[in-house]
Amino acid sequence: MKIKTGDTVIVISGADKGKTGIVQRVYPKLNKVVVEGVNVHKKHKKPTQNVPEGSVVDVYVPFDASNVALIDPKTKKPTRVHMGTDKKTGKKVRLAKSGESLDK
Repeated sequence: MKIKTGDTVIVISGADKGKTGIVQRVYPKLNKVVVEGVNVHKKHKKPTQNVPEGSVVDVYVPFDASNVALIDPKTKKPTRVHMGTDKKTGKKVRLAKSGESLDK
């Protein structure tokens, strides 16, 4: 999986298509991601003695990583990712198709 926490992504399919956000959590074994502001569901909490009126809470639900694409920092458009070496440090990094490094 080439998506990491903190990456800026755009949703390319599903009900939230076109929305952008920052990746909050990544589940590599399940191939799922949680993106801020995307795929938000309402969860109704029962009243308890501590909170007698109950509440409605927003829950960020994970969805499949194939439904998002990383945003190229240079062109600000969705891009595919490949691995390469950084010219300055010589380390292995993720590169966008424009050649821009995605790792900070």
